[in-house]
Amino acid sequence: MISGEEEGDIDVYAEGFDAWQAFCDDHVFVLAAGGVVEDERGRLLAIKRLGKWDLPKGKVEKHEAVEVGAVREVQEECGLNQVELVKPVTSTWHTYERKGKQHLKRTDWFLMRASSKEMLTAQSEEDIEEVRWLDEAGVRMMEADTYPSLLPVLRTWRALR
Repeated sequence: MISGEEEGDIDVYAEGFDAWQAFCDDHVFVLAAGGVVEDERGRLLAIKRLGKWDLPKGKVEKHEAVEVGAVREVQEECGLNQVELVKPVTSTWHTYERKGKQHLKRTDWFLMRASSKEMLTAQSEEDIEEVRWLDEAGVRMMEADTYPSLLPVLRTWRALR
């Protein structure tokens, strides 16, 4: 039986076996973290990777705190030096296949602040083509050309404002 109280929620019930454990056993778990970064004018920091708009994020390194990994990834992908972590925002989950293996990725998102006075530099070795601050019209443009898993992150960010 599958049910959900909120849009996007799925509860799975199974008799005689642990459905969640069976699912996890079939996937490589990946822990990632990223930033929902605002500048002093309330604009959102976005990256364009492989032709799609995205938020800066990446894998948390072994023995690294999730919050530390989130800030590091934002700094590396966007070329920023000063990034202030404000608070947790939400977590997202998605699956993907790479090299013939199924992966289950959890990304923990954090509200952050940075200054637009710092120069932005796209981390090209991570296939990032562009980094830019987006005003509200830019965020709407991003929503039309981003991954479905980011839409709840953007909704949650708007609710915090």
